[in-house]
Amino acid sequence: MFKIEAVSNHQLEQIKHKIDAKTKPLGSLGKLETLAQQLALILECDRPELTKPTQLVFAGDHGVAELGVSIASSEVTGQMVANFCAGGAAINVFCRQANMNFKVIDCGTKYEQPDHPALIKQRLGDCTEPFNVNPAMSDQDAMLGLRFGQQIAQDQITQGCNIIGIGEMGIANTTSAAAIMMALTGLDLEYCVGRGTGVDDHSFARKKEVISTAMLLHNEQLTSPLQVLATLGGFEIAQMTGAMLGIAQAKKVILVDGFISTVAALLAVKMYPNARDYMIF
Repeated sequence: MFKIEAVSNHQLEQIKHKIDAKTKPLGSLGKLETLAQQLALILECDRPELTKPTQLVFAGDHGVAELGVSIASSEVTGQMVANFCAGGAAINVFCRQANMNFKVIDCGTKYEQPDHPALIKQRLGDCTEPFNVNPAMSDQDAMLGLRFGQQIAQDQITQGCNIIGIGEMGIANTTSAAAIMMALTGLDLEYCVGRGTGVDDHSFARKKEVISTAMLLHNEQLTSPLQVLATLGGFEIAQMTGAMLGIAQAKKVILVDGFISTVAALLAVKMYPNARDYMIF
């Protein structure tokens, strides 16, 4: 489905020399030098320029939200999508300050919003299934989500964008992301699960119970990254993963920030290891 090449290091020495030749002590800019080097390698030039930077926020609702794992109901997902469109969220302020384009993608929410210039509708449904009972979505929907994500990324790249931030909104999606992390890494439940938006002890215990039940129920089906995505994921996580793979295929820069985005990045890398070369965390 994707063809992703590893970032070439053939210009590495040239790029290092250009950085070291600046009027400064060697290595004095620390992580900034590492970042500059990574950008130059991804964009295949020794003087990288970021063009039409764009932030994509993928929204989706989760069946497990009805199980007491979050402090909020799925209604808040729709409210936040409306707020994104109105320009009133923190990410909107960030994008205005950084001169970034902004789009929010409805990947499948219970409360569909009216059309808006900032809103792209790529709905896979209203909500995933509660994955402690059934797979969150079909394999076909997971594949379609990857394609949808790839297409939205390609649309931005066609317009001249070469760096894309991947964000999300979805009540209970930390439950989904924690389950995916556990399935892909084999790490213990306690290491993978956090309190998300700050749930109380009862909801935190319920969150861990839901994930434990799902892992026991679906253990034999969790044999590939795609199966993990379909069984435990969200509509927005599917499209985020597809977007990252599409950006990597186009040899552009992926900005990864936050737990859910990092889990989508993990899915992408498990599917196509070379995608890691294009990610900045």
